Amino acid sequence: MTSLPASTDKKLGLVIDLDTCVGCHACVTACKGWNTQNYGAPLSDIDPYGAAEGTFLNRIHAFQVEPDQGLAQTIHFPKSCLHCDDAPCVTVCPTGASYKRVEDGIVLVNEDACMGCGLCAWACPYGAREIDQAAGVMKKCTLCVDRIYNENLPEEDREPACVRTCPAGARHFGDLADPESAVSRLVATRDGVDLMPEQGTRPVNKYLPPRVKDSLQAPEMEGAEDILAPFLAPVAEEPKGFLKWLDTALEKL
Repeated sequence: MTSLPASTDKKLGLVIDLDTCVGCHACVTACKGWNTQNYGAPLSDIDPYGAAEGTFLNRIHAFQVEPDQGLAQTIHFPKSCLHCDDAPCVTVCPTGASYKRVEDGIVLVNEDACMGCGLCAWACPYGAREIDQAAGVMKKCTLCVDRIYNENLPEEDREPACVRTCPAGARHFGDLADPESAVSRLVATRDGVDLMPEQGTRPVNKYLPPRVKDSLQAPEMEGAEDILAPFLAPVAEEPKGFLKWLDTALEKL
């Protein structure tokens, strides 16, 4: 069995804003593309044009929510490995293939040592691991470890593919062990939460809860001038000429 480090130098992870995510699946596509084209075996797809069975390291689920306060909402919920401090997927691994790095806290799988037994997938309470049927090994989110340390990439690209791609800016990456980092300040400001804290896994990734919607308009738009109003106003209170004839003719239908 693999042992977890007593502590890590950093806690690299994601902060996901559920108030901003629009469920466009750009992060899913970017993740699939990057991890298929780079290190390790490609993420396989079995019968992609039929009963599509594929390996995805990031998925998005959508839920209809009716809160006690405010309007009903559709919440798009991205889910991937949370790189937990007390990761049960690591300690259950019989070959030591699953491990947590001391230098940055990222949980990875050594594919050469993985025998595809699936114990780590059963131990993960979040369902964040997937067996690659073609490769016969377990796959999971790596926080794009091959991107974030790649000095051949421009500095702005040294972040996970899902973060770099998100058009809504709903995904944030950084060191959550540093209270002064941008992600830590964001969690503190927006009351970021752990997913299923009762499991005791102490996930590094955090979620920012959706704000209460008490208006069909975004809060920042309330009271703002409607620039389309002049164009949507009726041309005349009473139709005249051809429009009057057309209006009369339509009423008889």
